[in-house]
Amino acid sequence: MTMHNSVEFQDAFDVIVVGAGHSGCEAALASARLGCRTLLLTLNLDRIAWQPCNPAVGGPAKSQLTHEVDALGGEIGKVADRTYLQKRILNSSRGPAVWALRAQTDKREYAAVMKNIVENQENLTIRESIATDLVLGAYGEVSGVETYFGVGFQ
Repeated sequence: MTMHNSVEFQDAFDVIVVGAGHSGCEAALASARLGCRTLLLTLNLDRIAWQPCNPAVGGPAKSQLTHEVDALGGEIGKVADRTYLQKRILNSSRGPAVWALRAQTDKREYAAVMKNIVENQENLTIRESIATDLVLGAYGEVSGVETYFGVGFQ
């Protein structure tokens, strides 16, 4: 970790989110929508919200989380609804308590739609970079991040 006085900050933000997967996108959007000046750092601008080889939203555990994020104004459920190839109710032979909705999405379309949403969100800045270090203030509190190329964001 680096002490505050040894890093020159390029820009200052209220919130810095590292990683632009599902959680990173949702965290950055929530922060920006609350009026916080937000930075979203990602390894690759072309891989924002990129899904793994099994591009599913939902299932026995993730559907509960998706519903909760949706209830809080998140985008994962909305984007899945716009980009799904197939939807199924899992465990339908059992009782309703264990039913779970799962959507198989078009991974390229899903990523493109989510990228468009985060790119057009007010108060949200996206940078392609690798956060390599936390920058600490005088009392040991985190005051920013330093990137691979030595750029600091506060």
